Amino acid sequence: MAFASLDEVIHLCEEQKQPFWKIILQDDMNERNVTQEASFIQMKILWEDMLRAASLYDKNLKSNSGLVGQNGGRMEEYVKNGDTLCGSFMGKVIATALQVGESNACMKRIVAAPTAGACGVLPAVLVPYYEEKSLPDEQLVQALYTAAGIGQVIALRAYIAGASGGCQAEIGTASAMAAGAIVQLKGGTAEQIAHAAAMAMKNLLGLVCDPVAGLVEVPCVKRNVVGAVNALSAADMALAGIKSYIPPDQVFDAMKDVGDHMASELKETGKGGLAVTPTGREVTIF
Repeated sequence: MAFASLDEVIHLCEEQKQPFWKIILQDDMNERNVTQEASFIQMKILWEDMLRAASLYDKNLKSNSGLVGQNGGRMEEYVKNGDTLCGSFMGKVIATALQVGESNACMKRIVAAPTAGACGVLPAVLVPYYEEKSLPDEQLVQALYTAAGIGQVIALRAYIAGASGGCQAEIGTASAMAAGAIVQLKGGTAEQIAHAAAMAMKNLLGLVCDPVAGLVEVPCVKRNVVGAVNALSAADMALAGIKSYIPPDQVFDAMKDVGDHMASELKETGKGGLAVTPTGREVTIF
């Protein structure tokens, strides 16, 4: 993809009178020299894989390390009891984030969005909304184009890997992508999409990558929940007309700056943060 800023995408949306997702679709067609149908089919495959990752969760499985697994099932049962603090929809979002994150740790098929460690954020936002609203698949595929466009700009301007920029680069980017995608589904403008992404990213600036035992399990799976819930709050703010005081592209630049200043121990090395707590150190013996 060719876009170096969300400003550029917004400008094209206004100039061509096209929605955000269509601009990203057209760019994919141009870059890969494929038809609209071919591009759409490829994106639909990713959406179907996300749906499968959510629906085929096995609540009896645990990862080989034994660190994660089964919590997605516990959360689902808790939501079914109907007495959650966050409500039924948000409860399903939390459960889905846990389930897809645990499935990744249990070596099941997931969609990296933008990374495997952040794979639960986007489906946690999109799948419950899709099911609750009975939306056509086509609309969800369109939302994935919006998410992809946001992720590409962040990847170009900053980072999407924890080893490069900390967890802000993984969960932060996933949260920004999910926020923009759900704004798209709610009928928001290109500008609202961009501000939702910016607010989601701002809320997670400085988040370190400190995997216990060097595994993408603790605290990664539960951080997918934080990314999903954060995305929804940012989306609602944007849809209410609230804007990020710092322009979106500048927010992404700030994330890169924070990542550049972050100690290597806090960037997926397993040598800092939660990984070196007494309990975290105990796990490394396995």
